[in-house]
Amino acid sequence: MIAAIKPAGANTRGLLAYLYGPGRHDEHLDPHIVAGFAMLGMPDPGRDENATLTELARYLDAPVRLRNSEFGQKVTDHVWHCPVRAAPEDRYLSDAEWGEIAQRIVEAAGIAPPGDELACRWIAVRHADDHIHILATTVREDGRRPKLHDSGLRVGDACREIEKDYGLRRLKKGDWTGARRPTQAEMHKAERLGWEQPSREWLQDRIRAAIPHVTNAEEFIAYLEADGIEVKARRGPSGDLLGYAVGRPGDLNEKSEQIFHSGGKIAPDLSLPKIKARLESGWPEEHPTARRNHPTTPWHQATEALDTLHTDFADDAHAQAHIAALGELLQATAQNAPDNLRTELQAASKAFARAQRSQIRAEDRAAHALRSAARDIVYTATGPDGSALAALVAALVWATIVAGRWHEAKSHAHQADAARQAVQHLQKAADHALAPTLADLTARPPRDQARRVFANDIRAAVPEHAERILADPAWPALAAILADAEARGHQPHQLLKEAAAQRELATARQPARVLITRIQHTGRNPAPNRLAEAARLQSTMAGSIPAQQTRNDQSPAVTTLPPQRQHRPSR
Repeated sequence: MIAAIKPAGANTRGLLAYLYGPGRHDEHLDPHIVAGFAMLGMPDPGRDENATLTELARYLDAPVRLRNSEFGQKVTDHVWHCPVRAAPEDRYLSDAEWGEIAQRIVEAAGIAPPGDELACRWIAVRHADDHIHILATTVREDGRRPKLHDSGLRVGDACREIEKDYGLRRLKKGDWTGARRPTQAEMHKAERLGWEQPSREWLQDRIRAAIPHVTNAEEFIAYLEADGIEVKARRGPSGDLLGYAVGRPGDLNEKSEQIFHSGGKIAPDLSLPKIKARLESGWPEEHPTARRNHPTTPWHQATEALDTLHTDFADDAHAQAHIAALGELLQATAQNAPDNLRTELQAASKAFARAQRSQIRAEDRAAHALRSAARDIVYTATGPDGSALAALVAALVWATIVAGRWHEAKSHAHQADAARQAVQHLQKAADHALAPTLADLTARPPRDQARRVFANDIRAAVPEHAERILADPAWPALAAILADAEARGHQPHQLLKEAAAQRELATARQPARVLITRIQHTGRNPAPNRLAEAARLQSTMAGSIPAQQTRNDQSPAVTTLPPQRQHRPSR
């Protein structure tokens, strides 16, 4: 059940005309009062043909007129309006039940506290099966104004109790971290202009897309302007940036003026102070485009940054910072991913935006590595190879699962649900990313004897998951990747243990696929050759010994070869 308190109004008669009228699409049927502050003697134009809307408005506004005449200061914000709607799947509620629900909501809001005979006047009008409208005039019978501070939180709590008591769909408790829902006017405007999204949703997507590209607030404003967004910056006398508002091109008011929205009104984490805290949280370093000669690609660096994410979740401020930065990495990956993955990655990024913010204050500096990885990805000129992208998306799946579990442990219901939605999109992207690799590996399986040895390695390295791995359709591909890694000098048993340690396999849908992406990442480079390293060291030492001493040596150096694995023929 949703109760949406509207901004205060000034025209009681006008709101009644809407509630008792046909509606915008003739959807209002049989409008009538189901509850009110004093049902006896109150006119109801829906049930009494002699009652008028003007009469009802004057009845509700009586304390307002009295206050205005006595105090000489006209009250102009006295109309309190709160639609209350049941979920589509909820059962039919009778008039009596809706009346009880309305009473509980006005009590929770502070409109009519229990037992207060001098409370505000109010009514609940029903004109559809699934919702009512509560209208109140916020001047009490004694002329005072009601205490409505934080009424939205109290009404939300009351709705959660009503859902439980009436057997209705249970919604999650609000925490004031959600983005504002588009109004009906905004949705109708978008539909009229042929826009897929209302303006504030459209602006939110573009603001989030800009963040990985910039390193300070001035760059952020310049990036938005270059992206074609209308920007109004608020500056102090010194020229320092104090705030910003953005507008969608073509979004004009009735005077043909550009409509602007402040960042904090678009989403709580998009205010200028919060964006500055995130952008300026890193240590001084070169711009991402200036980095040179890094031994791995940005895609591999991002995977390595994600590998250590879960180790810093013991501290709540650090955990919140890592989750916010994870959202930026998701956004950056979606921007530079191939077309066949971009849709799912963008959907995951959009869903995860709700999980990026909570009431816990983030220690943004703690997430420097993840944020740097996001910036490196958006500034890289080349796309990822298939294995690097598959490893990164798989790591994103696990990191998002970890983030969701942390939110669940903290009872952040909305954020945990957002993380679960993001995981669903990421898993689809991971399947697409790994498909070419699986096809290649499956086409060149190792010989049966080698596969049997690899199966023994799996039973030894991860005994609790061995049977699920060996029954996974991707097991032949895993055997092939183990053979490739062994050819590069790695020990399969050790690689398997390391891969399982990075990502628990109990919740993995297809554990063999998880191991493939991990081993592709960790085993992509040749393992150090101990024999060659010993020979190189001996040669270096010999070059530093005087020739006379070398001639006087009586015995040559003996190199002991490392034991070799004696079990399999070449493929």
